[in-house]
Amino acid sequence: MPNHKALSDAFIPELPNYYKGKVRENYDLADGRRIIIATDRISAFDRILASIPLKGQVLTQTARFQFEQTQDICPNHVMEYPDPNVLVCRKLTILPVEIVVRGYLAGTTGTSILTLYKAGQRQMYGFTLPDGMQDNEKLPSPIITPTSKAFDGGHDEPLTAAAIMEQKLLTAEQWESVSSYALKLFARGQEIAASRGLILADTKYEFGTDEQGNIVLADEIHTPDSSRYWFADSYVPGQRPVSFDKDFVRNWVVERCDPYKDDIPEIPEDVIDATTKVYIQAYETITNRTFEPGDATIDPLERIRANLARYF
Repeated sequence: MPNHKALSDAFIPELPNYYKGKVRENYDLADGRRIIIATDRISAFDRILASIPLKGQVLTQTARFQFEQTQDICPNHVMEYPDPNVLVCRKLTILPVEIVVRGYLAGTTGTSILTLYKAGQRQMYGFTLPDGMQDNEKLPSPIITPTSKAFDGGHDEPLTAAAIMEQKLLTAEQWESVSSYALKLFARGQEIAASRGLILADTKYEFGTDEQGNIVLADEIHTPDSSRYWFADSYVPGQRPVSFDKDFVRNWVVERCDPYKDDIPEIPEDVIDATTKVYIQAYETITNRTFEPGDATIDPLERIRANLARYF
């Protein structure tokens, strides 16, 4: 595959109400639509490490496939895809709870159930887990482990359904809706994964409300960045299954500096190329489709500008 130029930023001055996120650039149109451009930036340790060519396209197109596969379950914010990196969607009021669904005792973060379990906790997120479970063991049935959506650099905190209601983060009706949607979406995601030789171990969903107060699925769905996928033929409880290893960049940085304190050294091309290849492998495995990267001779930002000209 020829070398594609990375899309490191996507500032388009002709578009209104610009907001720059960690990896996405957003523009709010006057009519209530939002344009979201997925760049190729890769974020970790609360900073941008590098840009991985084609990463934004892979994630946008993986989410597109999954939105299409689940639109009979839950309304979503998608309106159109004018470019491989671009989603035009309905602007929503995002709910202040992140919905994480877990099918296995897995994870590495401070809010993951495996981390809490290893620390001796058996009661978490309103559930009680038995003693004697192995790392990555399948749960009796998938559970929802919601966390607060931290703003201004705060940390997500584990929640229970009761706490969500007590803190008035969601109404009882909203919680019932997002819980029902999330479990049905996860079941569909696991079915699709199984048909590709994968296990969808856990994932996160973001929901919002439209102007009528309806619950709508937002952000992304069942992508390799929002979900933990394992190769089914490598799965043995108690062991670490094989997954899409996208952490070449993160691991390279950690081996060479303290990423929270030091300047990040320049990351070599072979590490970046390897990461691009894993993202493409993830797309093709998850969707069972061939990835079509487009013309490498065209600057991705110029292509996006041309495809969005009708919104100027």
